[in-house]
Amino acid sequence: MKNWKISIVFFLFLTAGLAIVVRLADLQIRKGSLYEAMASGQNFTVNTPVIKRGSIFLENGEICLAQNKTRTFLYISSQKISPPDVERIAASLAPFLGLPESELTTEIQKAGLLKKEILDGQADNAREYIKQQKFTSIWTEEISGRFYPYNALASQLLGFVNNEGAGQYGLESYYNSYLAGQEADIFLTIDYNLQYFAEKALKQAKEQWNIDSGQIIVEEPSSGRIIALANFPGFDGNKYGEESDLGVFINSVTQKLFEPGSVFKPITMAAGLEERLVTPETKYTDEGSVDVGGKPIYNFNKRVWGEQTMIDVLEESINTGVVFVEQKLGSQTFWRYIQNFGFLEKTDIDLPGEVASANEGLKRGYPRDFAVASFGQGIMITPIQLIRAFGAIANKGRMMQPYVVEKIVQPNGQVALIRPKEVKQVISESTAAKLTAMLISVVKNGAGRAAQISGYYITGKTGTAQVPVRGGGYSDTETIQSFIGYFPALNPKYLVLIKLDNPKGIDSSGHSAAVVFHDVAKYIIDLKQIPPSPDAP
Repeated sequence: MKNWKISIVFFLFLTAGLAIVVRLADLQIRKGSLYEAMASGQNFTVNTPVIKRGSIFLENGEICLAQNKTRTFLYISSQKISPPDVERIAASLAPFLGLPESELTTEIQKAGLLKKEILDGQADNAREYIKQQKFTSIWTEEISGRFYPYNALASQLLGFVNNEGAGQYGLESYYNSYLAGQEADIFLTIDYNLQYFAEKALKQAKEQWNIDSGQIIVEEPSSGRIIALANFPGFDGNKYGEESDLGVFINSVTQKLFEPGSVFKPITMAAGLEERLVTPETKYTDEGSVDVGGKPIYNFNKRVWGEQTMIDVLEESINTGVVFVEQKLGSQTFWRYIQNFGFLEKTDIDLPGEVASANEGLKRGYPRDFAVASFGQGIMITPIQLIRAFGAIANKGRMMQPYVVEKIVQPNGQVALIRPKEVKQVISESTAAKLTAMLISVVKNGAGRAAQISGYYITGKTGTAQVPVRGGGYSDTETIQSFIGYFPALNPKYLVLIKLDNPKGIDSSGHSAAVVFHDVAKYIIDLKQIPPSPDAP
């Protein structure tokens, strides 16, 4: 009986193996003969079916980030070329490909069938040359496919299109039914100059602090329009198949959770102000730690601050100060504000695969869990959730839904405009104004000084968060350093989040993310010619 079962299994494996061999033979022998016949015949070009697809433009329509393009490829069957002829053929074909002769020679020698894209403007010359030389092992093929003119720019935002013509990740996936089904064109809210500068800033952060990754978001808080959405590292959508790490396709802005750290403190303070349990001038005495059960909660570097106001708490990012506010609120009210600020739900931004944490562990937790959550520890959120929440503070308490597509233009010319959508009123206008004044003081007098720009009122908050590790506890070496702020503070036009994942050799976001924020904000001010405030320092 046992031998009979083994025989059956062996037969199934043998059948599967034969099927694979037959398939390989079909691809290599039959198709190989087809290519050889094409190369030796009079028709030297193969035209593949065109897969139609709409394009993706930036807001002004002058810059196209994704489009269909017919590209011409050169095929060289090196097995049919005698070794003495390799260098001569490489020398004649290299100019069509924009490659050094030596490099092409090496590639021909190594590859059985070499495929290389012909330079723009050289396709006709290459075809004519191949025809004149009557090559029997070289031919061209025209392939219509997706092309990203700016290569890796906004790569996680865009995603890519696979070989079957289906959108993968990003906008290519989310709007696939429009782009592929109706061949509509979509126009983004993204500003090219800001997107380019933000990605450049992240690359510089890599060079300066060797970050593992990073994200920068720029939003118009009054509408929810995302003006820049940058990730590092990115990928070239034209060469997505060369990526070995599939994680690079994930958009960390919407698809990765993190513990925010001290950038969360203004949320706790907003709740205390709204409930009229504290004012900006409310005083408390810091003794360096607070006991709410379990291990004591300390300030950064275990510093003792003594008597402080709530303004001081945000200026110097004092942990025990926001615990003081959370304890006045109580766990149930504090949890309600976490929910009201949208940290338990998706933002519904028009991008695929958005994640959100219900933070059930915190909801069922002990008083200490809520206490540490008041300064952004033990609560999991996404960068886009943080942007939406701070956008409400900047927008007089009104929360807007973030979005990245401005309009969709159908093939018949019909235009569908995407309108800003107000989600809800989270806090009162007066609370938002008080908190804005406190956040101005953080940049003017506190830990956010590096973000200050002469002549302008800038708000902001630093955050240096510990990174949780598997099995519990936190890493002794890794941090997430962030800065979030908006300006001009009294009439906010731009909200910016800088998030640097595990920068090296720097222990505080006040000296890393705040510096990047300053550079991005200064660039925006100069680019958009924002006039200074007459009374600003």
